[in-house]
Amino acid sequence: MDTSTEMDNGLARIDRDGYRGEVVIQRPEKRNAMNEDLLRDLLQAFRTLDEDDEIRAVILRGEGPVLSAGMDLEMMRGLAGESTDESVTDSLFPDVLAAIEDCSVPTIAAIHGAAPAGAFELTLPFDFRIIDSEANYGVVEVKLGTFPHGGATQRLPRLVGLAKAKEIVLTGEYVDPAEAAEAGLVREVVDPGEVVDTARELAEDLAANGPIGMRMAKRALNAAAEMPLEEGLAFERALAKETYRTDDYREGVEARLEGREPEFRNE
Repeated sequence: MDTSTEMDNGLARIDRDGYRGEVVIQRPEKRNAMNEDLLRDLLQAFRTLDEDDEIRAVILRGEGPVLSAGMDLEMMRGLAGESTDESVTDSLFPDVLAAIEDCSVPTIAAIHGAAPAGAFELTLPFDFRIIDSEANYGVVEVKLGTFPHGGATQRLPRLVGLAKAKEIVLTGEYVDPAEAAEAGLVREVVDPGEVVDTARELAEDLAANGPIGMRMAKRALNAAAEMPLEEGLAFERALAKETYRTDDYREGVEARLEGREPEFRNE
């Protein structure tokens, strides 16, 4: 890695390697379970990378054998019988998910070992999910007397359809990785130990594309679920006009005409 930067609470860090940024959850003694300090570190990490003009793709991975065991149960136990108006589930966790969803560059979740419950929901805003064939992946909250309320009931139907989302949420069973791929929930299933390398290969491919075009495409795609068709098409055309005025657009066209690889400068 070119550089490594610790977040304020020391529970997540950013590893940079060329145009690739990696957010690493580093609480392995607790199987990377998410407590308030870790969530604040994740929020800081994604906001930091989104402001870094050199970064063109972002990966999330965990230190150790699992991505994350989900929310820290000791923290969640403290919510029993209390209003959650000021809790991490009402404010901080949604802020983390929004920072991932709004990240201007492509994002990839490397799902290894386990990513149940809150960790499953953590992966949903990513543009791509890659999973190992033995990972425990799913929302199990109904088995704990509650239900997944970190976005699964809203984001999951948009990804896999309402019927499949109901099956995943209401049974509380882990999703077979092959079935997750068939449903379009994950991009690829790989052997254990190969997830991070596969995510890095994808990140390198994405980083080779025009960064401004990628950023505009993400904005248009994210807006698709929120806008009527005609409004979305108008928004798409407006973004295209912005792209035409960039040096990267001219470089991309000239490179194709000259039969060479483009050298994008994010300008």
